[in-house]
Amino acid sequence: MADLNGSVTLEAIDAPIVRRSDVVVVGGGPAGVSAAVAAARAGAEVTLLERYAALGGLASGGMVLVLDDMCNADEITVSGVVDEYVERMAAMDLAVYPPPEERVSSPEAWAKWSRWGAFDFHSHASPKPICYAVAFDPDGWKRVSNDLVRESGVHLRLHSWFSRPVIQDGAIKGVVCETKAGPQAVLGDVVIDTSGDIDVASRAGAPYTEGRYIVTLVSRLGGVDTDAAQRFETENPVEFRAVNRKIKRLLGGAWDLWWLKTPVPGVVWCNCPHLTGYDGADPTSLTEAEFDARARMGAVVEYARQYLPGFESCYLLDVAEQMGVRQTRLLDGEYVVTKDDIVSRRHFPDTVARGRDYYYPYRSFVPRSVDQLLVAGRHYSATPDAQRMSREIPPCMAMGQATGIAASIAADRGILVRDVPTRDIRKLMRDQGADPGDVPSENATIDETNSEAAA
Repeated sequence: MADLNGSVTLEAIDAPIVRRSDVVVVGGGPAGVSAAVAAARAGAEVTLLERYAALGGLASGGMVLVLDDMCNADEITVSGVVDEYVERMAAMDLAVYPPPEERVSSPEAWAKWSRWGAFDFHSHASPKPICYAVAFDPDGWKRVSNDLVRESGVHLRLHSWFSRPVIQDGAIKGVVCETKAGPQAVLGDVVIDTSGDIDVASRAGAPYTEGRYIVTLVSRLGGVDTDAAQRFETENPVEFRAVNRKIKRLLGGAWDLWWLKTPVPGVVWCNCPHLTGYDGADPTSLTEAEFDARARMGAVVEYARQYLPGFESCYLLDVAEQMGVRQTRLLDGEYVVTKDDIVSRRHFPDTVARGRDYYYPYRSFVPRSVDQLLVAGRHYSATPDAQRMSREIPPCMAMGQATGIAASIAADRGILVRDVPTRDIRKLMRDQGADPGDVPSENATIDETNSEAAA
């Protein structure tokens, strides 16, 4: 029945059950693939659902083509599934990163590696120190995602757009997806929400908050002579700065290095424009952002051809399939990570994953009010300020790996996800080559409260 002045009320749907699994993962981005692969390797039968035609999320479809926030000074802190991506893409010549001996702060290192995005963007030193970060190719990421999923025995269903949860007696029992074949149900003992916007958790009744940050429609330019562009920057710094200022005004917002190298010669990555005032969870706002971004990049390409040496023959190679949304809905979970937690490097008794120099407690992945549901990725339980500082792709993959393991334990033992012992998650994380953050770095602040959470 339709109320033309209000809303439309629809009859209950009939969704055939097309799959039953121990663990169902909704969202095939970096966190989702990590969760699915980790759960399968821990012995669970896993179904992974993805709305697009390819895996990878913002790493491939969104073309966020640098892996960073993985090291605390010289200590590499994020490991596990992310390492497998780097190794496999490097074997294809589709990943580039500085060797250990070149991870220093010097003009020479900066000249060689800054345009790869391999520097500590938190540092106030000049030049900024080169660190372990990885530039990669988006299609390489898709290929590795496919290989990992297949090799792990994960059942993958692409073109499956989550629409509603299946809830019974306060616990999630599965999800319904919209497909070209109509609505389809996939049931599981545990569901992991890696949608990026807590689509599952929010519709399941889990409490959440809302935030908003910049959005970006990433693109790549072909036909660029990167050597000539870097010579111009080095040999004509005054002219370069003037051209760069004009381009940044056309963009309306960008990092100072608005273009970076990629593993494909002549192709550069443009992580811009940075657009404010748009809502990443609203289709009308996202539509406007798409048009705005494309217009700005078109103007930049035209200007760069005329005034930026090395870009005379550049052309728009491709535009990301997905808008780069950084923040929308955030879980209000069993624990909400704060900005002070991130800044002070607080180490929690129930730490099961880590980022650069910050730590994730297991409770920040566990929703309140809904059982057998876990959350991993940029929408984990954190304040908006904290999330902005702790939402890069590699740490999200660590979250995914931790929740995948937790889900497999809960399904195997028939227990609630909130009751999974964190020591068991940590053990399996280490067995899978990941750092669960159980051993804090020297600069960590130790949180002795809630010590029972580590049980």
